[in-house]
Amino acid sequence: MNGSAIALASEVRSGDRSARDVVEEALAKIAAGDPEIHAFVEVLADRALDRADEIDRAVASGSDPGPLAGVPVALKDNLCTAGIPTTCSSKILEGWRPPYDATVVERLRAAGAIVVGKTNMDEFAMGSSTENSCSGPTRNPHDHDRVPGGSSGGSAAAVAAGFVPLALGSDTGGSIRQPAALCGVVGMKPTYGVVSRYGLVAFASSLDQIGPLSASVADAAVTLEVIAGHDHRDSTSLEAPAPDVVAAVDRGVEGKRIGLVTELVDRTDPDVAARVRQAADALAAAGAEVEEVSIPQFRYGLAAYYLIAPAEASSNLARFDGVRYGLRVDAPDVAAMNVATRTAGFGPEVKRRIMLGTYALSAGYYDAYYAKAQRVRTLVSDGFAYAYTRFDGLLGATTPTTAFAIGDRTDDPLAMYLSDTCTVPANLAGHPAISVPFGTDQGGLPVGVQALAPALGEPMLFALAGALERAAPEPGGRNP
Repeated sequence: MNGSAIALASEVRSGDRSARDVVEEALAKIAAGDPEIHAFVEVLADRALDRADEIDRAVASGSDPGPLAGVPVALKDNLCTAGIPTTCSSKILEGWRPPYDATVVERLRAAGAIVVGKTNMDEFAMGSSTENSCSGPTRNPHDHDRVPGGSSGGSAAAVAAGFVPLALGSDTGGSIRQPAALCGVVGMKPTYGVVSRYGLVAFASSLDQIGPLSASVADAAVTLEVIAGHDHRDSTSLEAPAPDVVAAVDRGVEGKRIGLVTELVDRTDPDVAARVRQAADALAAAGAEVEEVSIPQFRYGLAAYYLIAPAEASSNLARFDGVRYGLRVDAPDVAAMNVATRTAGFGPEVKRRIMLGTYALSAGYYDAYYAKAQRVRTLVSDGFAYAYTRFDGLLGATTPTTAFAIGDRTDDPLAMYLSDTCTVPANLAGHPAISVPFGTDQGGLPVGVQALAPALGEPMLFALAGALERAAPEPGGRNP
């Protein structure tokens, strides 16, 4: 929709525009455009308009509803919303309505934001294309024959299509940044523990993080400040206040040391590599000291991730048994009911990962696979640690390619998994990273450039992202 989240909130807070008008505009755009794109699985029109009226009454009474007053926001459908279906795009959670809101949902509401709907995703966040959904695929707004990326593809597409200025996604191995890159929007994964995971339906608990997708770096920054901060309900939540990142967006990178990671450039398509190198040159022109750096441990990250994440998923998804909530397929006894429910309720990719994870954790294979993958995870963290003794931030591609055709990789899981090769290292280390749109390829499809920073380095990350955004080619610009 027209205007940034910050600008819309300013207009609503000042009374220059009503929240109802803003929400009605968003709902009209969703109604007109989403039947083709399918970014949403649930549109909450009545609730959103009622909430808009609350915001308008608060403004009329002289109250300040908050920094996101009246801003329409979309939520990935693995974030719990009280009384509203939360399915993770899986048949096994069909009809489940959580009795509580996720912490991030509470914090958005407290900041004045208005949830207009839940977005499509790969089932239980397992995928890189938003094709693994029980309600069908989402389409890339730039080319409806191509994927939006995944697993937060619905959220990325909703922002890219202009339906909403802000959305939330979850990032386990790149599930915010990868679709952000393919859709040409900003997508940010915080340091592990900076944003509460309470109310996020778990995929891999040691990797999952919630973060914003937006049309601008500044909008992502204000959203992070809203949703971040300690939460006693999440045992992995850091006991620290939300990072001060809004002020960092315009800080610049003069005098900063930036490492261009060869492993995040060399194995990408030529158009993507060209844009990343153009971004490096732009940072140098802005006063940064840019130098190539090799972090060879990154090459092993994908293999380690696809053992650790499925292993944790096999444990987390054991709760979906047909007894406590969601789908139940009747059978003569409990064991048969469990099997029948899971057979009918889980899709092929989720079953594949559960089986892979269960195998990796089984007796006789634990040390050979899962334990070894955890040692590789430590090596990836060591590689980051060494790089950050020399550099303030790192730069690379977000994805090896631009958006691929719907159906192109569904029969080749390995090709699909390779979509995450540039993003998984930050998850394994728990570090923050962000994807910023930086021009297009020769076919006009968006290219995302990834900035990375050390743990709790969000201010540096947003300074770097802001510099990249200011230097980005005009929309539609081709490779030089």
